[in-house]
Amino acid sequence: MNKIANMKKAIGIFRSYGIPLSGKNKSANFYKELRMDRVFVDGLIFELELELNKILEEEKIARVETPSDLLHELLAA
Repeated sequence: MNKIANMKKAIGIFRSYGIPLSGKNKSANFYKELRMDRVFVDGLIFELELELNKILEEEKIARVETPSDLLHELLAA
């Protein structure tokens, strides 16, 4: 699937979690600035992996702290 279609899917999932990917929100920390619990971040990651048909390694998941980090990991390569 092409990158633009995957980006549109990812944007929709972020919106369903109340995270617009415009302005400073794309670089806001999930835990400190967006005040999300770990379980919701894990759910977001799970939904993105499922929809984009990609699996992130545990080490990469542990390093992800912002929406832009997560998008970079999922859409890279």
